[in-house]
Amino acid sequence: MKRILLVLSCFLCSYVGFSQQVIVVKPSDAQSILAAIEKANQRNANVDAERLYILIPDGFYDLGTTVLTKITGHNIALIGQSMEGTVIQNKPDVKQEGISKTAIFVNRGSNNYFQDLTLKNDMDYYAAGFAGRAVTLQDKGTHTICNRVMLLSYQDTYYSDNDLCQHYFQDSEIHGTVDFICGDGDVWFERCRIVTEKRNADGSGRDVIAAPKTSKTHWGYVFNSCTIENIVSPFEYARGWHSVPRCIWLHTTLLSPEKLNPNRFDVRGMNTVTSIFKEYHTKNVQGEDITPKTNVLTFWMKRKKMEDGQETVTEQRHTDETIMTDEEARKYTLANVFGSWHPDEVIKKVEKKAQKLMKRLK
Repeated sequence: MKRILLVLSCFLCSYVGFSQQVIVVKPSDAQSILAAIEKANQRNANVDAERLYILIPDGFYDLGTTVLTKITGHNIALIGQSMEGTVIQNKPDVKQEGISKTAIFVNRGSNNYFQDLTLKNDMDYYAAGFAGRAVTLQDKGTHTICNRVMLLSYQDTYYSDNDLCQHYFQDSEIHGTVDFICGDGDVWFERCRIVTEKRNADGSGRDVIAAPKTSKTHWGYVFNSCTIENIVSPFEYARGWHSVPRCIWLHTTLLSPEKLNPNRFDVRGMNTVTSIFKEYHTKNVQGEDITPKTNVLTFWMKRKKMEDGQETVTEQRHTDETIMTDEEARKYTLANVFGSWHPDEVIKKVEKKAQKLMKRLK
């Protein structure tokens, strides 16, 4: 009898532990996702809260015109069943266009984690006119990890909106047309697939992948061992948005190297000419090194000013070599960029736990 009671006690403890740290979403039920996030925000309001898992089965979760769903809790893991099969979508009206108005999720917490899911902003980009800013993830938090996450949109697809943040992407996929990876902080992209879509509906125009505005961190955007897939429009790696933008491309594979514009980076600054843009050991699909031996660019920006009824135009210029040396490239490691934070180790732990939890749901 004692043995039976002991087994039953262990079972109940296991069940309670499961229910306390796991929220299960109803398949293809968008409201269930919103309710799960709200519950997680409440449970994990404290920064040191235990990791909480939101399990999302494969399905299409249509949020309609809902935007800016806030994730304010900490140590929350949104775990889908598969990157292609778990799709969370919103579709803002084109009149709502704007970088801070359209996001599916706005993360404000620390140490939050996304895995095996797709975030799609389905705003009618080609009907939006001059600008079609439609964000999937606007991240105001820090230490966010995206592991096997697909972000689908066109302009401003991903927005790191915290000038002191550290974020990490691994084995993920990001689609867009112009400035579709943009913002502040130190963000590392490891083995990600970057897909440039048609700039205009007829395929005309050019794409720009990244628009960093690094202001208070040292490293900026680092793309390591990523692959760039080009759909139609020619493209450039990056352009400067603000402050001292930093964007580094290491060991990049270009599936269509002829589509990369000769400058490789956009030399026209939006609000700055001080740009630290570099590339190192770029390859074609056969693995051959196709990096130019040198690529010296002059970045420039013109400013107009009205004073006493007279318009004056000033121009700023900054010339730099964009091909990185071996010595410079060796400085770009996870340890140097992130210090005591080890996102690759976090992924291993969360993946192991998530796999066990998903099995228990079947």
